[in-house]
Parts: sequence; structure tokens; C-alpha cells
Amino acid sequence: MRRHLRLIALFAAAAAACAGLAAAQTAGRLGTINSHEILDKSAEGQRAYGQLEARNKKYAEDIARLDDQIRQLQNRLSTQRLTLTPDAAASLQADLARKQTERQRAAEDAAQAMRELQVGTMERIQNELLPVIEQVRKDMGLECIFDLAKGSVVYFNPALDVTAEVIKRYDALKAAPPAKK
Repeated sequence: MRRHLRLIALFAAAAAACAGLAAAQTAGRLGTINSHEILDKSAEGQRAYGQLEARNKKYAEDIARLDDQIRQLQNRLSTQRLTLTPDAAASLQADLARKQTERQRAAEDAAQAMRELQVGTMERIQNELLPVIEQVRKDMGLECIFDLAKGSVVYFNPALDVTAEVIKRYDALKAAPPAKK
């Protein structure tokens, strides 16, 4: 949460500085990106989404398996209730309660794991993108780049949108073999 507040404060400070620069220098150029589009269209963003979906699917399958086991125990308890001894019925009821608790814990653990994975993945991608965006800014002589997905831009010149260039360079960076240290 603190990191997000710092990012918002940094963005606000950068916007104020860029506004000051734009007022002081009429020749200053601004650029825009759309971080959602970068995630949707870049190869790394698509790969990350695929990994998140695969992990979520695995958790859902695990929970569905527990749901099936719970249904089987409930069916067994209801269909055999009259023929079970009191001890056997109590044991089956205890098994059912344990399985329900296991299912609830599994769902909570899966939700927490997915949140952590999403945050970690987005932070990693953001950290990888920052140098790419900075290089695009330098190469294009831009004073400031606004993220349309996070900012409140009412109008912008589509010619200023450098999202495609950032995607192209990010894909190239991720496709290149890692540099040896």
C-alpha cells in the first residue's frame, strides 16, 4: 500500500513538474502510454496472464476436487443414515466437517496466493518496463510520458502515444538472451 501511495505521489510530482516544464517551454513534448495495452499486447504480458490463469485454474480444480469429496460424504451420510451405527454416522459427520474446513482453508490460501502472485508479477513487469519507457522518452525527446490507464487525460494527440514502441522494445528485450555478468 505504501508503495502504491509513493507511486501516486511520484506520478503527481512528475505531472506537476511536466506541467511546469510545458508552461516554461512551449517546445516541450509529452508522450502517453497505456499500461493496460502493454500488458494485453506485449509477449511478456500475455505470458504473465497465461501463467496467472494456469495457476488460478489449478487452484479452482483443487477446490472443485474438494467440493466433489464433500458431496460424496454428504450423499453417503444421507443415503446410509438409517443403516449406519451411531458411531459410524458420527465419524462420517466428523469427516464431512474436516473436509469442509479443509475446503475453506484451501480457498482462502488460493485467494491469498493468487493476490501475491498478481502483485509480484505486476511489480516485476513494471520494474522491467521502467528502463524501456525511459529510453523511449529519451530517444523521442519527450519531456514527460503519461499513462492513460492510470492518469486522467481528457484529450491527447494520438501521435504522442508511444505504447506500440514500448511493446516492441519490451518484446525485443525479453526475446534477447540474458547478458552474462
